[in-house]
Amino acid sequence: MTARMAYDAVVVGSGPNGLAAAITLARAGRSVVVYEAAETVGGGMRSAELAAPGFVSDVCSTAHPLAISSPFFRSLPLRRLGLEWVQPDAPLAHPLPDGPAIILERSVEATAGRLGPDAGAWARLMGPLARDWSVIADLFLGPLRPLALAAHPAITARFGLSARRSASGLAQSRFRGVAARALFAGLAAHGMLPLDQSPSAAFGLVLGASGHAVGWPVARGGSQELAEVMAAYLRELGGEIITGARVESLDALPSASAILCDVTPRQLLRMAGTRLPAGYRAALNRYRYGPGSFKVDYALDGPVPWRDTECLRAGVVHVGGTLGEIMAAERAVAQGETPERPFVLVAQQSLFDPLRAPSGKHTLWVYCHIPHGSRVDMTERIEAQIERFAPGFRQRILARHVMNPAALEAYNPNYVGGDINGGAQDWGQLFTRPVARLNPLNPYATGARDIYLCSSSTPPGGGVHGMCGYWAARAALAGALRGGAWPTERT
Repeated sequence: MTARMAYDAVVVGSGPNGLAAAITLARAGRSVVVYEAAETVGGGMRSAELAAPGFVSDVCSTAHPLAISSPFFRSLPLRRLGLEWVQPDAPLAHPLPDGPAIILERSVEATAGRLGPDAGAWARLMGPLARDWSVIADLFLGPLRPLALAAHPAITARFGLSARRSASGLAQSRFRGVAARALFAGLAAHGMLPLDQSPSAAFGLVLGASGHAVGWPVARGGSQELAEVMAAYLRELGGEIITGARVESLDALPSASAILCDVTPRQLLRMAGTRLPAGYRAALNRYRYGPGSFKVDYALDGPVPWRDTECLRAGVVHVGGTLGEIMAAERAVAQGETPERPFVLVAQQSLFDPLRAPSGKHTLWVYCHIPHGSRVDMTERIEAQIERFAPGFRQRILARHVMNPAALEAYNPNYVGGDINGGAQDWGQLFTRPVARLNPLNPYATGARDIYLCSSSTPPGGGVHGMCGYWAARAALAGALRGGAWPTERT
């Protein structure tokens, strides 16, 4: 497809946020085109036969609690367009060195019932959050909106007082047993922060509450299906998508009133150059990226032989052991050291989605955190960790596909140094990403009237939820596209 000479808006990048921005603009009646460097849309939502022919792996994102929770995705006709969510029997399993695995069930009560002396504490912590999850998602998946938070004071206070803590501090003060502490540590470690650093507890609360409230579903056939239905809906609305078109400079784009960039600060600086104000460029140059990831996709000749077979009920398995072990691994990463026993995130989609692998065979999606840009090969350490809890795992391996931080960045330039979250998600960059602004409602504007940032380097950060793109599009509609006032706290 050849682009027209002019559009209301141009979007650079077709990840979940780029497509969300384009859909939001098209829904508002604006003409929009998306440029994508790769031959397929999707960014972090792509799937491919990585390890071996016939074995479909999700290249990056796989379980989607934030997508199913997101106000933006909830507004899309996903089912009509052919997307089917697959819910594993349980969202998560967490095997322990001694004793049975912990299972995060959809039911708060069923989960609490496995936690012995901490049954009541888990129910008191997670029960209200799961009950109020849709409101929490609406409040916190976006920029800080004081009036919206004030409209729900009890929910805001309940979540905020716990979320501002460190994960280890919350776990050790709330829970007495090894099981509950380990379960919460694994949830919080998704944030890629040291667990003794605030606000690492926030990630544990979000993932635990979402697991109870909506589950951790996968897209039948692969995450690419989610990207394809978003692209189909955009085209249905009149939007255009041009793939295989790398954008090196914004000056090469068609004429447009607004340009929305689903890229991180490093790429935006290169593309926009002096079109950005000098002060904003200087602030972007100070932007901090987070730890890297090391990913392995496996083709297996059978399911993982977990010592506790209850793990076969779960879509995701956290392999890291106790709170102390996970803390040590994540602290090492933050200090630029390579953990001997990394915290390993495992997804076994083919147990629940037969479209992922040939009959009788299975895929396994695995990654761990390592220092930013590290070149250390973690394959052996990852497999040793899994083998601890699944003796005989190595004998099931038919083939593997490895991606270190450099390979991840080559696949998607937004994964700078292997950082899949678009930047460190600590207090300095959680709500103020990419730079601190006088107007926290609009972190998507760049100071150049026609350029907006819509990637995970803006609030609410990493994850497949589309809300960075949605809010950036609303900012563009209120600014360069003059489509109305900036969204109020009620929208």
